[in-house]
Amino acid sequence: MSSEKITLYFKQGSSDKVYKASIEEAGSNSFVVNFAYGRRGATLKTGTKTNTPVDYASAKKIYDKLLKSKTSKGYAPGEEGSQYVHTDADMKDTGVQCQLLNFVDEPKVTQLINDNKWWAQEKHDGKRMLIRKTDTLIAINRKGLEVGAPDTIFNSASQVDQTYLVDGEAVGEKLFAFDLLEINNTDIKPTPYRERLSHLENLGLSGSIVVVETAKTTEEKQQLYERLKASGSEGIVFKKHSAPYTAGRPNSGGNQIKFKFYATASVIVTKKNDKRSVAVAVIDDENQVGVGNVTIPPNKKIPAVDSIIEVRYLYAYKGGNLYQPTYLGVRDDISLEDCLISQLKYKKETE
Repeated sequence: MSSEKITLYFKQGSSDKVYKASIEEAGSNSFVVNFAYGRRGATLKTGTKTNTPVDYASAKKIYDKLLKSKTSKGYAPGEEGSQYVHTDADMKDTGVQCQLLNFVDEPKVTQLINDNKWWAQEKHDGKRMLIRKTDTLIAINRKGLEVGAPDTIFNSASQVDQTYLVDGEAVGEKLFAFDLLEINNTDIKPTPYRERLSHLENLGLSGSIVVVETAKTTEEKQQLYERLKASGSEGIVFKKHSAPYTAGRPNSGGNQIKFKFYATASVIVTKKNDKRSVAVAVIDDENQVGVGNVTIPPNKKIPAVDSIIEVRYLYAYKGGNLYQPTYLGVRDDISLEDCLISQLKYKKETE
């Protein structure tokens, strides 16, 4: 039985990564599945998916599952990579890439409020959704895949005469629009945010598509921050009004950043427990690390093993579990690489 190997690439924004996987013979009718990964051109980290050799059929199953996991996160063969690889038969890659935001701590918020280079908006608690209107209407998720959307949103989107690509957050049957990437078949991502926002505000969207409120002065930003915090909103987003729209997530900082009033995390369901709860984990250096259990409310369907769910929590213990986790829902719009341990907010150590 011959061995197999593949090299996959991922390019998006500032990311330029490589992932190698192989089935290698380890003796008579025994095989191991090994991998290596890291930035292109750098020394790769290595590991194995088989702590002990297995037969070829088992190795092939592990290998195929590994490749499916990587391609679902955007890796593809060929040195140029692919912006996103189609994973589901009912989803089509649109080529659109979202700008993704890093988090900031509360002390940074005061600086941003007082800095006139930055504007502020509410961070709505929903799912990322873009709407593109050309001869037809389509909805796009944060992975760049075409998805379904409520009729109410499509009906409102169709009322505008121009062609456009709008970015927003879908909450229930409403879309909260916060950016405009194309208008009248023209790409305006390179233009400053203040110009894109002006085009968005003048586009004529209404009904189930709401253009988010933007606070521009220090006084307006402070009032917005206090109001959102008092009302239990998810958070606040700060945007540099002179900056272009840049796809992907920067390694740190960025021209658009967010602050959450409470912590949330995307976690992987690893087991269904008794009494309507599931065990969950995050990824730490390619390995899954358990972070406790989450109770599923009686009116919610228990999520499947290996699905990704969003939970709200107070804080995480170093090397331990999430404290007071609350189930928010399934996330079918993100990938495993978003479930990293680095997203967790830890309890401050006391002396």
